[in-house]
Amino acid sequence: MATTPASFPPGGTWFDTLKKSFVNVPIDASNNNAIPTSDFLEAAESLTTLFDLLGSMAFTPVKNDMLGNITKIRTFHLSSPTKTSTLQSLVLTELATKKHAATEGLLWLTRGLDFTATALRHTLSNPASELSNSFRTAYTTTLKPHHSFLVKPVFSAAMSATPYKRDFYAKMSRAEDEAKVREEMERWLGALEERVGVLREFMGRKEAKW
Repeated sequence: MATTPASFPPGGTWFDTLKKSFVNVPIDASNNNAIPTSDFLEAAESLTTLFDLLGSMAFTPVKNDMLGNITKIRTFHLSSPTKTSTLQSLVLTELATKKHAATEGLLWLTRGLDFTATALRHTLSNPASELSNSFRTAYTTTLKPHHSFLVKPVFSAAMSATPYKRDFYAKMSRAEDEAKVREEMERWLGALEERVGVLREFMGRKEAKW
């Protein structure tokens, strides 16, 4: 069922509906910034409900793309939970078998999360800018360079189908409390950005290539 303000607790926001927040996904600094696979995937899956609030079928391909990559990663993780308990160990374990379906899935999921984080950061940092501009700017700098000419129009259509910012904030809160939404988004977004940063650095290493 699609996420709607009616499903939020009284006085709550979209952030209260998340099964797992990126705020609660640990980073083990003592173990090369290892990120727990299961926690991360649950937080990423929770994030995809954000696209329901954008209120357009145009975002369905974006959401489905992220969910498809989550499935690829989770499938490999469940095949060997102990060896793939962190995202970094999952990549190294899979690449050692000369396969890369889950690793490629993580690469694309990271790009999708980076796109989302960049769009929302632009939204928070530019109060006068509408969502369509924020998402279009984010797409240009994150996903577009990696998309084929067949995929670009699909995603570009979604960027143009975003609601007005005031309507988006209203959908994010049952009480239409924009100040509360912005405060909670800042905390959640900071956590997302930090974890995306860790993964971008790791996925850029030679040992994470296939």
